[in-house]
Amino acid sequence: MLREPVMLERDIKKSIFLAQAAPVSTPTEAMEFIASVSDPDATHNCWAYLIGQTYRSDDAGEPGGTAGRPILQVIEGQGFDRTVVVVTRWFGGTKLGVGGLVRAYGGTAAECLRTAPRVPIVDMVDLTFTCGFSEHALLRARLESMDCQIVGEDFGAAGVGMHVALPTIREAEVRTRITDITRGQAVIRVVEEDVGQGVGD
Repeated sequence: MLREPVMLERDIKKSIFLAQAAPVSTPTEAMEFIASVSDPDATHNCWAYLIGQTYRSDDAGEPGGTAGRPILQVIEGQGFDRTVVVVTRWFGGTKLGVGGLVRAYGGTAAECLRTAPRVPIVDMVDLTFTCGFSEHALLRARLESMDCQIVGEDFGAAGVGMHVALPTIREAEVRTRITDITRGQAVIRVVEEDVGQGVGD
């Protein structure tokens, strides 16, 4: 995914095309970014986003399939995820035709993303469990040394309820460590994230 928002401007046959891209985690974040960078005085603000299996694109008044879909194809083609791209056009008087529009919108988005700084996406999983008071300090230290983030702790009569987030690739190792330290007493549960997904074009 993108490390930070980026932008790129091109002049194509007297029309100005400005691509602006940003990392996003949810469709709501994507739509907020689109709203924040779209210029109401521009001729068109075309966009697309891809977040996991959720995607959406909009030609924003350009002929169907000439703007939003090419932008989406660029995001996919360059291996980006959790990314939104808006390409704004200020018409300069020369019509580009269907093929020209596809090349202009897709090409501007592609050039914007091609040199953009990236960061790897690390899939995470959240686990909850309860440990005894005597095990808490040791368990917390061990988990933090294994790239776990302590999301929350709940001190109750039966012990300490812990909620941790960790890279998915370390889940088996972390489960084993929790089981060992608690001598098999901890019941480990995965926190299910309820994420609605909609697909559009």
